[in-house]
Amino acid sequence: MPVMPAVNAAKNVLFVLTSHDVLGRTGAPTGFHLGETAVPWHRLRADGHTVDFVSVRGGRPPVVGHDPADPAQRAFMADPDGGGRLSRTLRPEEVEPGAYAGVFFVGGHGTMWDFRGHPVLHAIGRQVYESGGVLAAICHGPAVLVDLTLSDGSHLVDGRELTAFSNASESMRGLADVVPFPLQTALEEAGASFSAARDRSPHVVVSGRLVTGQNPQSSAGLGDRMAELLLAHPERRP
Repeated sequence: MPVMPAVNAAKNVLFVLTSHDVLGRTGAPTGFHLGETAVPWHRLRADGHTVDFVSVRGGRPPVVGHDPADPAQRAFMADPDGGGRLSRTLRPEEVEPGAYAGVFFVGGHGTMWDFRGHPVLHAIGRQVYESGGVLAAICHGPAVLVDLTLSDGSHLVDGRELTAFSNASESMRGLADVVPFPLQTALEEAGASFSAARDRSPHVVVSGRLVTGQNPQSSAGLGDRMAELLLAHPERRP
């Protein structure tokens, strides 16, 4: 009898990181959020998946949210396949989207400057999604979704339920006039049905093969939902 492939066969997943390092006119540092990276990374690796890293400019991307006391972050940074690869991230132009069953757009305020409108990031997300793969984004990572269109010209988020860092949370941190655009509003204008929990409360939304998380506190839930979708969609269309 033929041997059937395991439904939990390991897959390749791409984590996308910002390269923007200055928080607007404040001059404060920004970058990708380490906690939002490490927690989903551990979850996907536990299922045997391989994770590659790409950043907008390649090389070593700037990082925020580093908590040396956090065991998940410490383990990630000490792992050669985790933090050990952050010094040599790929550029988007070097990525072959067809190699990935999922792509995860990590948050951090830097994404508000270099994710939205990036044509190659859009192309990666479009191809992975239209090939039957999983798209995930957390916190400010959904900035890439604002202008992401499918091959038929429609906005990927149009008519979909999702979440992201909310306008209210931005205002609470005094950054509503610092970021280049209001993320929640931009997603709603693109046709998304937006929901949010109380500030700093976990909130994850699944809409088909799109998974979004509101904030760093949603990292574990997002990792779980993404892992479930990768398991539920073992076969990708060519």
